[in-house]
Amino acid sequence: MPLIWLTTNVKLESDDAFRTFVCDFRRFAAQTIGKDENAFIIDCQYNPFLTCRGGFEPSVLVQTMSLYNTNPENSILWSKAFSDFFEEKLGVPPDRAVLAFLDAGPDFIGMKGTTASVIRANAAKQG
Repeated sequence: MPLIWLTTNVKLESDDAFRTFVCDFRRFAAQTIGKDENAFIIDCQYNPFLTCRGGFEPSVLVQTMSLYNTNPENSILWSKAFSDFFEEKLGVPPDRAVLAFLDAGPDFIGMKGTTASVIRANAAKQG
């Protein structure tokens, strides 16, 4: 279950346009990260006060948490792909897209009243 927090100071023309952007981003992220689109949780926010490099020019700040496949090699690939996506869809140049890719570990991701490690262990016992 990848988790993504995306904040941008790029204002889209309407809530529908923003919703479309989020759906396009979810599909793109699923393909790029290699996980099922329906497993993603994405919090996408417009913040006109987001600054990057001392100014308010178009920018994005992204934190991505994905279990079991976040590594230095994928971070390089994902950074390029995400930067290209934001440049195409939002007009944000790559030097104004700040990205963090993390794997907190299954002991630190909670859902269904427990952790991902417990859910995985229970599934292994049953299957």
